[in-house]
Amino acid sequence: MNVKVKIRRFNPEKDRRPRWSEFRVDAQPTDRVLDVLQVIKENQDGTLTFRRSCAHGVCGSDAMVINGRNRLACKVLVKDVGRSIVIEPLRGLPVIKDLTVDMEPFWRQYKSIKPFLINEDDPPYMERLQSPEARARFDDTTKCILCAACTTSCPSFWADASYVGPAAIVQAHRWIFDDRDQGAQVRLAILADGNGVWKCRTIYNCTEACPRDIEITRAIREVTRAIVTGEVS
Repeated sequence: MNVKVKIRRFNPEKDRRPRWSEFRVDAQPTDRVLDVLQVIKENQDGTLTFRRSCAHGVCGSDAMVINGRNRLACKVLVKDVGRSIVIEPLRGLPVIKDLTVDMEPFWRQYKSIKPFLINEDDPPYMERLQSPEARARFDDTTKCILCAACTTSCPSFWADASYVGPAAIVQAHRWIFDDRDQGAQVRLAILADGNGVWKCRTIYNCTEACPRDIEITRAIREVTRAIVTGEVS
């Protein structure tokens, strides 16, 4: 099938503002959008710039806006988007070139919630054991691959980049409800300030955008409840 691909382009070395480029590609219905981009780059325009790595939905590096929705290019099939594909960079982050955005603001918010184990006890001889029931409490939020699809789909983040964003809250949830961790109150205090969970407007864009089907809005609400009650059990 012949597919028309329209891509939002921007090269800071020569463009004053974004522009659009259109391409025609012969593709199979089961080809991925990432495959289409590769064909364009290899055969039609070698200057086209985008990120990719594993190409199997694990690294999250090829997140972009495909037909108006945040998606991973390696997971979206041509048959799911049709013969006309419009591709744009993620919204809310500075564009470095074409479909490649500057992730530094995203990583800064991620680091702010202390995404690592905090435990002042002497480490055990082998490992810190945990029951299956305790692990299940935060299992959903361990699935996050930090692709930024959720945060860059959030209108609150578009309006104010100081908002910590859904992905950072998901990562905080993963540690707040881990019974091996002792930093829950530290993280809850971080997320209780003006740039934390209170800027969430429960629009559900983040949940819809997540390529791992994490119940992000639910996780945000659970963190909010923990801030109010002080309970993380």
